[in-house]
Amino acid sequence: TWQTACPPYPAGAKWEQTLLFPDHQRWFLGWDRFSCPFSAPQVMMRMDIPGHIKHHGGDVFRQVYLSYHGTIPQHQFHSNFSPDAKYLYRRDEKHLPKRFIRAMQLESGAWLAGMALDPSVVYEAWCHQRDYVCFISEFGGRAVKPGEWVGAVHLVGYFDSIRDMEKTYDHYKHTNAIKITHQGWSTV
Repeated sequence: TWQTACPPYPAGAKWEQTLLFPDHQRWFLGWDRFSCPFSAPQVMMRMDIPGHIKHHGGDVFRQVYLSYHGTIPQHQFHSNFSPDAKYLYRRDEKHLPKRFIRAMQLESGAWLAGMALDPSVVYEAWCHQRDYVCFISEFGGRAVKPGEWVGAVHLVGYFDSIRDMEKTYDHYKHTNAIKITHQGWSTV
């Protein structure tokens, strides 16, 4: 529970996170959700998935992949640029991407990817250079009522190819929650 807030809103918003590491996989599922004790016209949560890329002239990665844009060679990130200069994503309810995958291809050839499993939850996402490649995204961005929960499930991990990422994404697409019982787990 957050003990501080920005005026005029009161403290008391709650955040929950469930992490699930399936056996024999190179990825995990993360379900983040929050609720507000007040109504608001627009709330969102900021995440950096799959993580930022700290580099010196592209020395640790080959390229970036944004499912809503395509591949971007690492030389595009040799000079700093602002979030709104290139590769900015803003949700357009009429034209949601088929998948929401953001990934970096490491020097080894493997891909480290972060996927929002329901493209409609992503409000805005940056992929810009500020002495590192920034992979911040925000989910939510809609009005809430007091006590209402807003959440997103992300899949984060290593993959051999873009096709491998897409296949895994399509298997879990539209997941908005994780259910865990004594018998096992499932996505909802």
